[in-house]
Amino acid sequence: MTKMIPTAVVDVRRQQCPYPLLMIKKALDGLGEGDVLEAQTDHLPTARETTPRFCRDMGYALSVLEEPGLWRLIITKGSEAPKPVSVTLDGVTKRYRSSGGMVTALDDIRLEILEGEFVCIVGPSGCGKSTLLNLIAGLEFPDAGSVRIKGHPVTGAGADRVVIFQDGALFPWLTVRQNVEFGLKINGVEPPVRRDLAMDYLKMVHLTRFADSLVHELSGGMRQRVAIARGLAMDPDILLMDEPFASLDAQTRDLLHVELQEIWAATSKTILFITHNVREAVCLGSRIAVMTYRPGRIKEIFSITHHRPRHLEDPGLIDASALILKALRSEVDKAVKAELGDA
Repeated sequence: MTKMIPTAVVDVRRQQCPYPLLMIKKALDGLGEGDVLEAQTDHLPTARETTPRFCRDMGYALSVLEEPGLWRLIITKGSEAPKPVSVTLDGVTKRYRSSGGMVTALDDIRLEILEGEFVCIVGPSGCGKSTLLNLIAGLEFPDAGSVRIKGHPVTGAGADRVVIFQDGALFPWLTVRQNVEFGLKINGVEPPVRRDLAMDYLKMVHLTRFADSLVHELSGGMRQRVAIARGLAMDPDILLMDEPFASLDAQTRDLLHVELQEIWAATSKTILFITHNVREAVCLGSRIAVMTYRPGRIKEIFSITHHRPRHLEDPGLIDASALILKALRSEVDKAVKAELGDA
């Protein structure tokens, strides 16, 4: 089950708030469509009568969680038509043969990613994050279960999916523009058309001035932008990003976090983003899936509803990061023990 991390929390217990509904209304006015408000109250009419009636009249979604002496009202502002499913992982299991016998990398993975969703996968080293991405890309195949794209089984790599690796995987003998054009050229796109498309995507990643530069003349962050532009130029439905910012310095990484959010908002691509960095995942993702140590399973999923563009230093993301780190900590400990031979 996905854990909803609210955009805002308001305390409307009677001792602190004589007019709870007014406070809830005021808090909702400051939120955008799809944002989530958690209202904490100890007042029964607020929890069971007044607020539900208000939410029904306004078209807000409401769920009520009861705890001893406290009700937590989870209110989603506005409503959207459900999006179709882009990626389905249904009971996916993957094993490898090693010198010590068979190793189960992934076990019974069940996950749906909606069209246009930004999902981040976090987990300790060796939990199968990259294997999961390779299965969706069609570079590997499961030993059990199924991987489907828009309902169709994955039988191999396809133009509807593009992988962006940690090192960018650019061709050093080609210019920036030629790298972006490469896939278009393979697909037989005419030179004037592919040149215009390449320049459009280089503009999106702020690299038009470097169109005729060679790869070795670029910084690490610039090379990753070229890789993103090359992927976008193919117009895939899904971007599969395998720790693309892991080797970058902090300032460049922070800049690319903002730029990637802007690209996602402008293109509505479905993005699956693999990372070790919880703060990075919270900054970028709509949902965060936490994986267990080997065999890799989905331990918990967290929904992040804070406003975009997000920044790593946003105070509102601190609590979300703490919750995810708590879920991840025991899995990291298992990975460390296994590495030291204590498991």
